[in-house]
Amino acid sequence: MASPLRVRRVAEQAKKELGDVVRNLKDPRVGFVTVTDVEVSNDLSHVKVFFSVYGDEEARRQAEEGLRAAQGFIRTELGRRIRLRLTPEVDFRFDASVERGARIDRLLHEIRTEGKEPGP
Repeated sequence: MASPLRVRRVAEQAKKELGDVVRNLKDPRVGFVTVTDVEVSNDLSHVKVFFSVYGDEEARRQAEEGLRAAQGFIRTELGRRIRLRLTPEVDFRFDASVERGARIDRLLHEIRTEGKEPGP
């Protein structure tokens, strides 16, 4: 089991490298994908990659399909870029926090504009 500091360092490096790998994928389905966070297991054997997509539900679904199709290639590239004894398994998860944040911003904006409108 790796120390918490090592796990954090590997996660930071994995986020940087995975973002670069995903950005350079040729698959048009993953064109607007952003790696938002990476969680690494304590034994460094699994990596959860959280991503967001610009677009609607269909774009999200297509991006997920594209990432899953390229999962083996992405894992191989991660193994080449980060020297670990074993290359971790890579699992992609959609990160809805970006959408929730945008929704909260919209709601706050609506509340502010309603407060500025003159009453009857």
